[in-house]
Amino acid sequence: MQEYDKHAYEPFAVTVDLAVFTVRAGALRVLLVERGQEPYAGRWALPGGFVQPDEAAETAARRELAEETGLGDVDGRLHLEQLRTYSEPDRDPRMRVVSVAFAALVPDPPEVSGGSDAARAEWLPYGSPAYGPLAFDHDRILADAHERVGAKLEYTCLATAFCPPEFTLGELRQVYEVVWGTELDPANFRRKVLATPGFVAQIPGASRLTGGRGKPAALYRAGGAVSLHPPLLRPAPDHDDTEGTRR
Repeated sequence: MQEYDKHAYEPFAVTVDLAVFTVRAGALRVLLVERGQEPYAGRWALPGGFVQPDEAAETAARRELAEETGLGDVDGRLHLEQLRTYSEPDRDPRMRVVSVAFAALVPDPPEVSGGSDAARAEWLPYGSPAYGPLAFDHDRILADAHERVGAKLEYTCLATAFCPPEFTLGELRQVYEVVWGTELDPANFRRKVLATPGFVAQIPGASRLTGGRGKPAALYRAGGAVSLHPPLLRPAPDHDDTEGTRR
């Protein structure tokens, strides 16, 4: 058997990149950092950085997020999941770099500030022309993360990860609307959510005024289910769905 020779292979680095989403002021926002050094100095990018020799990828992701933006686990409410690996040979002009990307969700996050090699950090509206083309291949990563989140809203209870511990059905519906980019019929949405076992659980006696006239809205918390049966499917593109969601 031929002996393994580690010097026969070109070394490469491993990084992590994070697409972090939240809903704020009725809009889907993404956490971006302005790069403070080359390459792409002055360009917006996803937070992230190099994985240290003694780190797992998720550990590095949480560390880089805290160092570059000041955003920690937010009382255990940060939902973080691995998206995919990006390994194109020319994705980083410095050297061969393979990135493990993560999608993350956080409800009602605090303000952020740049740190480490990030000149500043901001919650910017998703898809806004204000941040222009992102550094590296981060436009692709961000688009992939957005599609992953949108798809998972159909089949899982992920939408509640955007919500505070107690939320109204209107706030839950807003998550679907801003991620999917479409309006949903409130009555139809309410009916389908309450008919889905384990999706949400009403908090007895709890309610909240939501503005305007009318009685306070009932408050709910996330139920015990992980997946939705039946799924809550998004409306088909360019289709006038008066019910708001399809079955």
